[in-house]
Amino acid sequence: MDINKLLCAKNCSCGKTHHCNIEYVYIERGAISRLTALCAQNENILIVADENTFSAAGEQTEKALCGKKISKVIFNGETVLIPDETAIEKVREKSEGAELIIGIGSGVIQDLCKYVSFFAKIPYMVVATAPSMDGYASDGAAMILNKMKETVKAGLPKAILADTEVLKNAPMEMIKAGYGDIIGKYSALCDWKLSKAINDEYFCQYIYDTTYEMIENTLNTAKGLLNRDENSVKALMEALIVVGIMMSFAGSSRPASGSEHHLSHFFEIVGIVNSEPYFPHGIDVAYSTVVTCEIREKILNSSFPDNLFRLSRADYTEKMNTIYKSAAKGCIALQDKIGNYDADRLKVYKEKEAEIRQILAETPSPEEIIKMLALAEIDMSKFYDLYGAGKINDAVFYAKDLKDRYSVLWLYYDLFGGR
Repeated sequence: MDINKLLCAKNCSCGKTHHCNIEYVYIERGAISRLTALCAQNENILIVADENTFSAAGEQTEKALCGKKISKVIFNGETVLIPDETAIEKVREKSEGAELIIGIGSGVIQDLCKYVSFFAKIPYMVVATAPSMDGYASDGAAMILNKMKETVKAGLPKAILADTEVLKNAPMEMIKAGYGDIIGKYSALCDWKLSKAINDEYFCQYIYDTTYEMIENTLNTAKGLLNRDENSVKALMEALIVVGIMMSFAGSSRPASGSEHHLSHFFEIVGIVNSEPYFPHGIDVAYSTVVTCEIREKILNSSFPDNLFRLSRADYTEKMNTIYKSAAKGCIALQDKIGNYDADRLKVYKEKEAEIRQILAETPSPEEIIKMLALAEIDMSKFYDLYGAGKINDAVFYAKDLKDRYSVLWLYYDLFGGR
């Protein structure tokens, strides 16, 4: 696939004109050297990285920017970097006077650059160091603000430079995370169709089909990824970037993020508030995809009840405070604003039961997802060992409260939350 051609505006049968305002995407050996020409008109440049990502690609980046006035924000590489107000302020302070921000890294580094770039109105470029996530080409920045996981609408990079020699030498866990993030799209796409059926949410078949194609392409890379095969790593990176472009086309992360991401965000937020360990994002998404497929299977094997499940307000508040602690207030306020707990969706569930069941049945079984993950040596036993049944059960019923998006988690809670 020629990604640069994909960036061109497309009049779609869904009624929208899709566009993604990224000027260049280069996934190739030596891609970083293209900075010399791309930055010819810029003099003052801010580099943002952590110690690990700067070690991976900082020297090549500075060489390509020879003669420029460079300032840097280099975060500690030994601690987990959280994209919160403190990290934002460190980047924002250094960005004053910069004409361009260059983020060297993957998920959190790029989200920070994207966020600061957008609000400071300073363009930015990406030097990718790992094929670990799909956010490089999306216009959403996954931030933790006021202790809440929030996807903030932000800008797009002018260019994405993915040097395959750098990518193939990324930590294997990050390569596996990218693979797992793509496998998670099975779940996300199903949730999108489900919300279309239940809430008449916007849906685009072209975006759906293109994202699905990226999943199929990625399945063929697993063995090569484990061997750090450069072509396999390139194919994975292409899939991740194309999915990011599809998010920009859709105007939201809907094609790529659903119940599996909500569960992943749950483990991250609860991990942060309780100072407990959690897996890298893409790995958690992979594991959580198995859980969401188990949920779909349970629904398919059950009869729809005649009433919706709801806790009392007092019991709900107590449960949220127990799980989320300092983040509970924000979660409750979000759901109060949206009105999900006041929504009576039973009538539409009953009227569209056959369609709902058909949509749920389209996703692979939990066993099939486990086999896909095993191809990349992603072992489900580690997930159960780290989190345990209690935390996973809480995630199934209350990860939905972190987001404003309808998914199979709401369907399962509505129908079977107390049963």
